[in-house]
This record gives sequence, C-alpha cells and structure tokens, in this order.
Amino acid sequence: MHVGFILDGNGRWASDRGLPRAIGHKKGAENVEVILRNCIKLNISHVTLYAFSTENWHRPVYEVKALMNLFKYYLNSKLTQLHRENVKVSIIGDISPFPKILKKYMRNLIELTKENDGMHLNLALNYGGRAEIVRATKRISKLILEEKISLSQIDENLFALSLDNGGEPDPDLIVRTAGERRLSNFLLWQSAYSELYFSNKTWPDFSIKDLELALNDYYGRTRKFGGMVETIL
Repeated sequence: MHVGFILDGNGRWASDRGLPRAIGHKKGAENVEVILRNCIKLNISHVTLYAFSTENWHRPVYEVKALMNLFKYYLNSKLTQLHRENVKVSIIGDISPFPKILKKYMRNLIELTKENDGMHLNLALNYGGRAEIVRATKRISKLILEEKISLSQIDENLFALSLDNGGEPDPDLIVRTAGERRLSNFLLWQSAYSELYFSNKTWPDFSIKDLELALNDYYGRTRKFGGMVETIL
C-alpha cells in the first residue's frame, strides 16, 4: 500500500497558540517521526511526504530559513535512524536550488538506505506535480533526440517511468490535514485514481488514531478505476 501525506497546518498550529510559525514546523517534523514509525508497524510499503513545495519558496525569508535548518537536522540525523528499520529513502522534486550542504545530506541519506528493502519513503522537496510532468516530458524528449526511442513508443507506461518516482506504485490513499480539500500540485499524474482523505486536524495534531481512521475509511471504500469494480479488503 502506498500512502501520500500532504502535511498541512504547521504554521496554523503555531499561530493558534501565539507561537512563531517555525515552532509549528518543528512540531510537525516531530509528528512525522511518530506517523512514519506507525506506518512501518502497519506494513505500509510506500509513503510519500509532501514536505516542501515549489511554491513554499515564496514564504517569508525567516520561515524558509527555519525550514532549511530543520531539513539539515532531520536529513543528517533523525532520518538516518530509519536505516536501522530497513527504510529506503528517495527524494522527488528539483533539489538544485537547495544549499550545497543540504544536497550533500540528501545524497548521503539516499546512499545509506539504497539497499534497504523495507518501507520506501519518498520525500517531496521543492516538488510540484506540474514541474514533475515537465521534467518527465524533457526526459522523454531527450531520448527521442538521441534516437534511443521512437515517437510510437511513447505511452502511459513510459511516461510514468519517466516521472521522479518512476516504477513505483501509484498512491492508493492521499491524506491531507488542516481541513483543506485539494491536492495543491501533489502527485498530479500518480493520483488519477487515488482515494482522498481529508482531516480537519492540523498536521502536528494528526495522531496515530487519526491515521487509523484514515486507513479504516480507505478500507471501507470500493475502488472502480474508471469502470472495474474492486472492493478493498
């Protein structure tokens, strides 16, 4: 099973308590640890976290700086602990704008966990679904220009393989917190037939119980995939 999480409401959680938004992001990062460990216990095979979108660069400078510092800490310390639990970590998105030290930590984490065959964790960093589709188009165009493939070979399967997480299963369930009911440019191609679950809880308040509610809701649905009926067992 593949679950995508849109981690919304960190700043709102802090503002509601009269705290700096950076504190909300820190609290949200701590909750990521809790939810991920429970995903492992529940034998969820793939998790994708929408951690930083292409639009997030437009936030106030102090907030972006706080997020970069948080990423440094987690990529170089906390997330490496997942290696002991056999988690494989990948990054999706365009990481080129990030500071050199952050890119180094990303590469180190990917290298450290690349042989793991437990849960596969995708971190969506400087990610946007539209930008990903453009990148996939450029990859295919390059193959054509290099005469490695012909126009007739382009199909949905090739396009899916050309995406940032090409070859992985599409998300079965996408969970968004904080009451918003939209995808916000997250996994636009991959989510064509994903089930969507919206929680009114902000991400820092999204608990193990809330995760169970989301999964129970998913298992109670019937997936049709545009025609074929499949009851989730």
